[in-house]
Amino acid sequence: MLVTVLLEGFHAVKHALRFGADVHPLITTDLAAAIGLAETHAPDLRERFAAATEVDQNHFKLRVGRTHPTGLAGFAEKPDLAFDRGAPVVLLDNPRNLGNFGAAIRVAAGLDAGGVISTGDVDPWHPNVLRGSAGLHFALPVAKVTELDFTGELIAFDADGDLLKGPIPDDAVLAFGSERHGLSAEVREKATRIVRLPMREKVSSYNLTTSVAMGLYHWVIHRAS
Repeated sequence: MLVTVLLEGFHAVKHALRFGADVHPLITTDLAAAIGLAETHAPDLRERFAAATEVDQNHFKLRVGRTHPTGLAGFAEKPDLAFDRGAPVVLLDNPRNLGNFGAAIRVAAGLDAGGVISTGDVDPWHPNVLRGSAGLHFALPVAKVTELDFTGELIAFDADGDLLKGPIPDDAVLAFGSERHGLSAEVREKATRIVRLPMREKVSSYNLTTSVAMGLYHWVIHRAS
């Protein structure tokens, strides 16, 4: 079944278009301003934004649910992408903060992860998660899972683990706990190792997105060396 998702704002639409989404309809409350944004921030997509449909504020709010500072929004079908096990897949264990969830997906896309999977009841394609990722859901596979059955190493990140050292295998799954509750007992039980990131004494934790960024960056620099 095809599922249509909402893309709010210029950057979400821009990234979705760059990674192959068929954004239709693409609506704007100010076509000239939309073209101007494309010319300064995404000249490769100028013609796509120039083809947007201009609507009034009431119509925009009716379709999107609210206004947006850039006056842009689009709709696209959720892609069915295959996970790349040639790069680590990020597992978000029951994430609760939708903005952090989306930002973690954005970081994973930027560092070329193999995909992002999540457990729990939050829909990874929720509009607020999409807003946090700036549309970069379309750059890599994103899905919710109900079973933790993986090939390769499951590396869980926790402040009580051993300091992360050495390379991370390309086919690893990197697990990060929720902002408040940390890793679930199931992830801890199934982890092949539990590691921690460098952290100054008396600092209790990192933001979820920061932890994902540090873990993936560790993979990138050791892979390149």
